[in-house]
Amino acid sequence: MKRVLLVFFLFSFSAKIFAQQFSQYNTGTLYDSFENPAQKAFIPDSSKKYATNLLFPNFNANFFITGDAQATLKSRAFLNKYDNSLLLLNQGRFNHFNGNANVYLIMFKMFSSFNGDTELGFSVQNKMESRSIFSDETALLLNGPQGFTGNAYAGIFNNTFSYQSYNQFGFTYKEKINNHFTLGAKLSFLLGVISEKVNVTNSQIVFDKPNDSAILGLAGVYQSSYIPGHFIARDFLPTFRNPGAAISLGASYRTEDGFIIQGNIKDLGFIHWSKRSIVSNFADVRTISGLSTKSREDSVYNGVNKILRSNEVTTSFTTPINGRAELSVNKQFWIDDNKNFKYSPTLIASKELFYPGFIGALVNPVQYKSYVLTLTTTYDDMKLFNVGGQFMYKTPNFEFYIGSDRLMQSARLAKAAVSHSPTDQYSNLSYTGADFFLGLAFRLGPVIEHPMNSSTIPMGEKGFLGRFWGRLFKTDQ
Repeated sequence: MKRVLLVFFLFSFSAKIFAQQFSQYNTGTLYDSFENPAQKAFIPDSSKKYATNLLFPNFNANFFITGDAQATLKSRAFLNKYDNSLLLLNQGRFNHFNGNANVYLIMFKMFSSFNGDTELGFSVQNKMESRSIFSDETALLLNGPQGFTGNAYAGIFNNTFSYQSYNQFGFTYKEKINNHFTLGAKLSFLLGVISEKVNVTNSQIVFDKPNDSAILGLAGVYQSSYIPGHFIARDFLPTFRNPGAAISLGASYRTEDGFIIQGNIKDLGFIHWSKRSIVSNFADVRTISGLSTKSREDSVYNGVNKILRSNEVTTSFTTPINGRAELSVNKQFWIDDNKNFKYSPTLIASKELFYPGFIGALVNPVQYKSYVLTLTTTYDDMKLFNVGGQFMYKTPNFEFYIGSDRLMQSARLAKAAVSHSPTDQYSNLSYTGADFFLGLAFRLGPVIEHPMNSSTIPMGEKGFLGRFWGRLFKTDQ
């Protein structure tokens, strides 16, 4: 199969694209502090002054597919054949795919000033975002014309597909304004790697079964970023061809009775793709031959690719990145009198800014000394319910975590990958998905000492946010 089977906007099942992770909320990890800019990464009198991942990638990766095409795609990926038994012809049935990846290559943060509890940080990360809505007939065509009982169809390939990858260089600033308010921000410079987007608004196909061919017509809009030559791993290295910018803003408020209310606007930004990119308002017809041969996938791909690029114009275009708005509430409870066991649940609501996606999550971490086990449940606007788990070992100067926010689905997909029956009883589930995250970070340097305990004279003033807050609300003395 070529690249992404752009032909009908499926995806490469080799797991290069994967979404939202909630288990890190309010953990105080370095990853948490970069994703939620108002979250602290240091504990005075315990943590050392500098935090870093020492080039160990911290990442989360997630994807899901819903609809009748699950069995078809799994059998193609794992058995190199198609099981189309669940696909329905001419019933207007569509499948959804959504996936994202977020990989922090470099994370560095320092505790800047005790008076204001300020933290400064720098990060380098790579992110990938993908989503698609494709019909049952799309998956059916990839196995040839035999599944189509008629000869002519209209509107059955009106699909959408989008994919983009980019490098993100972020600077974070967090400051505790007073005993109740903490504010944070993350400013990012983006460098786009690749972008493709297809929206088919009109489609027709007429089969010529005696000649093993079909006449395919598509109309819509296609956008593709400029890539010199064939796309290779080296193209993930930063270049200035496709610049962009993003901002994340966070605020937390601690109530008198110990509830922590946190709000975030995450990754509100855009990428301006090179003027050597292409935009095509296509409306064309092509004949696709050899639909029953072993090379049918290449034939379909080549035919569709020619249609998509039939009216291309070399020009730039701009795309948003997948920003989100989130609101959470957290409360800590000590289970025993010796304060060895702690339960600190977090309730989260997350809404995508440029897409209809909405997710609610309940994160349930139970901590015993330095060990944390977390149970996470999520439910979204597609009526998908997930159960996740995380193991974490965390001290003031070291943290390691591993887990999945889709435990059952990840296990089932792994079983399908190693078994000889990936389309067994699991094919009738509401969706197929997988999720995995992993992280490691250290604290280095001198210990952050509270002024009351310090062996040296502490230096530093309240940060600029604190000074602005004091002037605005007349709290400076």
